[in-house]
Amino acid sequence: MRHLTYFFLKLFLLFFITGSIAVADNSVTVPILVYHVLNPTIPSSMTITPERFESQVKWLKENGYTVIPLKQLVSYLQGKDVTLPAKPIVITADDGWKSDYTYMYPIVRKYNIPITLFIYPGTISQGKNALTWDQLKELMKTGLFDVQDHTFTHPNFKQEKKHMSQEAYEQFVHRELFDSKKVLEDKLGIKIDFLAWPFGIYDSYLEQQAAKAGYTMAFTIDFRNSSRIYRPTAQPRYMIVDSQNIKMFEAIVEGKAQGSIDKRALATN
Repeated sequence: MRHLTYFFLKLFLLFFITGSIAVADNSVTVPILVYHVLNPTIPSSMTITPERFESQVKWLKENGYTVIPLKQLVSYLQGKDVTLPAKPIVITADDGWKSDYTYMYPIVRKYNIPITLFIYPGTISQGKNALTWDQLKELMKTGLFDVQDHTFTHPNFKQEKKHMSQEAYEQFVHRELFDSKKVLEDKLGIKIDFLAWPFGIYDSYLEQQAAKAGYTMAFTIDFRNSSRIYRPTAQPRYMIVDSQNIKMFEAIVEGKAQGSIDKRALATN
């Protein structure tokens, strides 16, 4: 009886001090960066030079940021009891360009940071600028690279839907979300849990299908920090390109350059 009284006294004191028994901490937000092509000579809207990428990684290290695995952040966003470092940040790279192996890999190894590659299997081992399956496997063996899904062929869902019947579009979406996941799992011998929306395009139907396919979280490009306030299928990221100088990069990382909240992405519960 005494032990039971002591237990309820502790519970009462906890409620009195905190105002609740258990409150989900939604105040912590984490920037997720997304890169595409690392290229030292050919400029485009999607590229960044390896030198610029390394300078950004170095800046993060020097300013107390810890690059954490995307899986660790996802566990936190899912409400699990996960401890994050004081200044966490996540780095991802989309598409599966060969530059991930040629230019990103040496820098990642030098600074010992985790990277998540969002891959669309339709491009792997196809063309001189794409990663090969063997290169992907080599990157994964380092323990620094995680591979997740980016659909099968990187489509613009909004445009594709305009030119298809409802039945054809549903079959198309199934291939992009379900089949791509299976191909990556079969080829690499891993479990795929996350999805990055091509061009950041998604809607309620695509979100429903992604959930059915077994993705536990999906990521957009909405220029805001990730947070528990967003739905699991609409977590934002920042696209990083070479035209952003170091001051702009600092503003992004420090949360001073966020876009307006996309209310479509807000969690409903």
